[in-house]
Amino acid sequence: MSLKSFLKKLLRYTLCLAAGLFTFAACGYTDYRLWPLDLPASAHPRMPVTVVKDNRLVVPFSLEVPAVEIATFNDQLEAFLRFEYLRGREAREGRDTSHMYLTATNTKKGPQYKIFLVTDNDLLSAVPQVASLKGRNLITHYEFQTWSQKEYNYYQQQSHMFDVAYDVPTDQKLETISSSKMLPELAQFLIFKSQTDNRVVDNSDTAARPLTREQATQLASDILEVAHFYDLPLDYFMGVGAMENDYMDVNGDLTHAVWKKRAERGDIVLRRTRKRVMVSDYAMGIWQITRQTLRAAHQLYLHDKRDYSQLPARLRPSRELDLNNVSDAVLTTYAGLLLRDLLDHFGGDVEKAIGAYNGGVRSPNPAYASSVKNIADYARRILEHATAQDDPDAKAKASDKSQPVAACKPAASSDAQSTNASGCVPPATPNPTTDATEKSAPLPKPPYRRSDD
Repeated sequence: MSLKSFLKKLLRYTLCLAAGLFTFAACGYTDYRLWPLDLPASAHPRMPVTVVKDNRLVVPFSLEVPAVEIATFNDQLEAFLRFEYLRGREAREGRDTSHMYLTATNTKKGPQYKIFLVTDNDLLSAVPQVASLKGRNLITHYEFQTWSQKEYNYYQQQSHMFDVAYDVPTDQKLETISSSKMLPELAQFLIFKSQTDNRVVDNSDTAARPLTREQATQLASDILEVAHFYDLPLDYFMGVGAMENDYMDVNGDLTHAVWKKRAERGDIVLRRTRKRVMVSDYAMGIWQITRQTLRAAHQLYLHDKRDYSQLPARLRPSRELDLNNVSDAVLTTYAGLLLRDLLDHFGGDVEKAIGAYNGGVRSPNPAYASSVKNIADYARRILEHATAQDDPDAKAKASDKSQPVAACKPAASSDAQSTNASGCVPPATPNPTTDATEKSAPLPKPPYRRSDD
């Protein structure tokens, strides 16, 4: 056999073998894709049978404990604030909140916190319940789950531990917490308050926008600086910001106007008569300082003897007031100066000073002061417990400042049993289920007056 014939046969056999292998592979692949397979039967039905119970149609969805995941967080303080907020909103609607739980699980990325609601084992009642929460913008999602009885007992204990941890007295007090330790927790509190403002939740005012993390951190830093500079009680200063605008930069009282003898530079004149002019006096920004009150605050600043070089440059007012160009940071300084002046005017009586911030020196608003006090007590409790979870041995920064101590009234003889070591009546513990965003309507602010004349 010649070499040429051998090569031809080898090529022919190779091609036949390759064609056979290709045909076998194609048949095998087709058989794998098209051959009918048996579906494994489930050990239990995915959905229990619909039943009629007590003359009512019931659609059960769980073989054990029915639960719904309604919120997920990576930050413990944010999770607990939302947990209390949801319970407060539901309690105001007259609903039972004892079946709402805050849980924590460890993941590769760190702890994860979830809020669950244990519902009736009936989709016909459970779906409307959680859909109502989503419809009111209280939650963004929900997912039905099934717990074992062991898991249910564990999550009950875990949620109770969160309640206890944020309610028991702490050794550290707000006045002793360093600014670096306070800053991230305070920023989180500011974000929470802005996110749960009724205008944001109800989408009733497009101008009301929750704080971003960057905005909240900057505002928290400004609040700490101003509170220390003017020796203000931090909790009440925070309470004023929450009551006024939940820390959001939105102008208010847009129709408010006042009469004055003559218009000044920057005034928005609405009406003129022979002897007087009516000017717009709407409330500005985070602290809702009216335009005419801002003029009075600027005069206080011009006559103030404090060393303002101790404040960061962004917080220092200019010598010339431009009513139409005042930054949020400078408004924070003006708010602190007004509150400091009111505290001095009322001899350190915090409640009267806070009431006068809204109602004026002649007629302090007690309802406003009471609402601010509730928020102040709540903020104090939250921040003292949140910062207590940090490393107690962490070194403070050189620039850290402790917070000023709030003034208080001496205890009357009838309060002798309830006074603390400093001889003051301690504030009442706020109800943890109280919605911190609930406010009494503030009165329209009159022009600020330093004295009654």
